[in-house]
Amino acid sequence: MEKLISTTELASILGISRISVFRNIKNGTIQAQKLGRNYLISKKEVDRLLGKRLSSTDKIMMKRIVSRVVREYGKTLKKLGEE
Repeated sequence: MEKLISTTELASILGISRISVFRNIKNGTIQAQKLGRNYLISKKEVDRLLGKRLSSTDKIMMKRIVSRVVREYGKTLKKLGEE
C-alpha cells in the first residue's frame, strides 16, 4: 500500500501554508486524492515536488531548457568555468 500524507504534513515539508497546498491542488500543480473532506498526497508526488523524481514531460522540458541555455550562453558559461 502506498504511503499517503496529509495537506498539513505536505505544507510542513514544503515550507508553505496549508492554503497554498490547497491552492496548488485546486490548480493541478499538486496531485492529490480526496478522501471525505480531506486530501491525501502520495509519497511519489512528494518526491516529484521535491525534485527527486521527474516525469518524462519534465525531463524533456529540462533538456530543452538546458540546450537553449548552452546555445545562448555557452561562451559565457565556458569563460565562467575557467575562472
